[in-house]
Amino acid sequence: MNPPSLDTNTLSSLWDGLSPHLIASFYEVERGGTDRQAWLPVQGGPSVKAPLTEANLELLLNWQSPFENAGADKGMPSLSAMLQSGALQPFVSDNGKASESLGKFEGRTGITKLNSTQVFSGMPPVKLQVTALFRAWRNALTEVEAPIDQLMKWALPKELATEGPILSLIEGAKQVASGKPLDGAAAQALLPSLAPCKIAMKYKGRLLSPLVIESIGQPWSSPVDKGGRFVEMAVPMTLCTLTALDRNDWNQVTAGLQK
Repeated sequence: MNPPSLDTNTLSSLWDGLSPHLIASFYEVERGGTDRQAWLPVQGGPSVKAPLTEANLELLLNWQSPFENAGADKGMPSLSAMLQSGALQPFVSDNGKASESLGKFEGRTGITKLNSTQVFSGMPPVKLQVTALFRAWRNALTEVEAPIDQLMKWALPKELATEGPILSLIEGAKQVASGKPLDGAAAQALLPSLAPCKIAMKYKGRLLSPLVIESIGQPWSSPVDKGGRFVEMAVPMTLCTLTALDRNDWNQVTAGLQK
């Protein structure tokens, strides 16, 4: 899968002489193909290109020890701690066999390799923290304002309904409950708003698709021209994959490096 060609739909600052590997491409994607599982670029849609001053991929894998608290010493933690530390011995006669027996517990623990074994318990989608740089050489409107405006449009919901028609909502709910297929009007009544779009990012030969924009910032303290248009801005974004990734997904991310 390749990003849209560089044409009039490309929104970017002028970066002549900079390696293309250092410039990230962002573009909207949608489900396509015969199985509706592939994500393809929106035909004729705009793309945003910018170098990244920061780019950090964070992959969080949840490993837990579910049997960690299954040891015999966990039933009475306070007593077990006093036995292991020898804190009970001063309260027992030094001449008795009880003191000698208690001393055998000192320095021992109920932790074993078995009850401390970690098991994989899942993972969230992959997060990517980036900062996209835009700056104007000739035209602040086309080189800075336009690409930032496009990123904001991708991040925001496509449309939020001003109000929901209650009667249509009730009828749609009845239709779902009765097992009848929903028509377009009923689906629109149940969920009247449109969620933000999905995008893709290609950077240094790696392709992540689809992504959602979890957060985006606009440092309004950035410099402007005499018309109030920004002439430079570093835009921080948090991107997130739509689902968790497995090995096959990662092979698709790095497929472009094998060519």
